[in-house]
Amino acid sequence: MNLTAWQWMLLALGAFCTGLSKTGIAGLGILTVALFALALPARASTGALLPLLLCADFIGVAIFRKHASWPHLVRLAPWVVVGVVGGYLAMGRISNEFVQRMMGVILLAMVALHLWRQRQSDRVTELVPHTWWFAALTGMLAGFTTMVANAGGPVMSLYLLSAGFRKLGFLGTAAWFFLIVNVTKVPFSVGLGLIDAHSLLEDAALVAFVLPGAWIGRICADRIDQLLFERLVIAATVLGGLELLVG
Repeated sequence: MNLTAWQWMLLALGAFCTGLSKTGIAGLGILTVALFALALPARASTGALLPLLLCADFIGVAIFRKHASWPHLVRLAPWVVVGVVGGYLAMGRISNEFVQRMMGVILLAMVALHLWRQRQSDRVTELVPHTWWFAALTGMLAGFTTMVANAGGPVMSLYLLSAGFRKLGFLGTAAWFFLIVNVTKVPFSVGLGLIDAHSLLEDAALVAFVLPGAWIGRICADRIDQLLFERLVIAATVLGGLELLVG
């Protein structure tokens, strides 16, 4: 595929945001998905983005690996596998427009639920994020959306916020989660023809933009306090949900 200068600009910005989202400003991953979808056809954008996400995941794990909560990762794991397999089976059977609208509705509904729960003071609402069914629902949604569109980030972000994660624990747990999930997705993506030699050549050129994004994200993580961090995650998720719903 011969790309225009405009397409390369969108992809470069998306690659930069990929690094930024993995090491400091969580929630920007949905912007990356949108930028790649603008620059490339839907299926091609999914395949081109996955290797860059893996690169950024390795950086995130290298920086925040000690802050991960493995009990939460183990609790989510089987449900994520169900979601990934479901997404794999759905690829080619549902339209890209339907997936986008569905994801937009899911993200906005999850934000509304999270904000509503924050305003409640009873013990029941406090216990919800720690129940098995909440982990099951989140895991399946994250697995499905990350398989069909590399867009499981906002779902996972809201789960971690709801579970009360502080900034470093949030970034460390998310880094390990998406490294494991994205490695798992590689054989599925290759089997579907989403990743090939040509897409890997494009990724090799775009990695140069992931690295400065990750470096700036790390600086931001040191300077952003917990409240601002949470607000940025919510704001990015709402904007991403609206873009998917109406875009």
